[in-house]
Amino acid sequence: MKITAIIERNDNGFYAITSPDVVSGCHFGGYGYSVAEAKNDFMEGITESLETAKELGKDVNVSVQDLEIEYQYDLPSFFNFFDWINVSAFAKLAGINESKMRAYKAGVCVASEKTMNKIVSTVKTMGEAMTSASL
Repeated sequence: MKITAIIERNDNGFYAITSPDVVSGCHFGGYGYSVAEAKNDFMEGITESLETAKELGKDVNVSVQDLEIEYQYDLPSFFNFFDWINVSAFAKLAGINESKMRAYKAGVCVASEKTMNKIVSTVKTMGEAMTSASL
């Protein structure tokens, strides 16, 4: 079963994960000072919610292992989780002004749809290059 997990950084620099999906009557969320912490909290929350639902006698026909989680990031969250990406080099590759890219990463500015399309395209290009590489 596939569920969507939306990761966003709030104004306090705290990361939150929410999901619009409901599984066996359960809603899921997670929080942390980093995306990795929020993901761990999210997964613990799923486990605890499903266990509690079972204990309450609800029909729970899914386990955590059955779930395929699709993470959707805002830009600050993306660069927090993939902190090994050099933002300046990424900006050059995407054809985006470096200082603007740093502002998007920091959450100070919001990228336009056109810029987001450039960013998404660059992420996909990087992913394709990584998967086609061999050592």
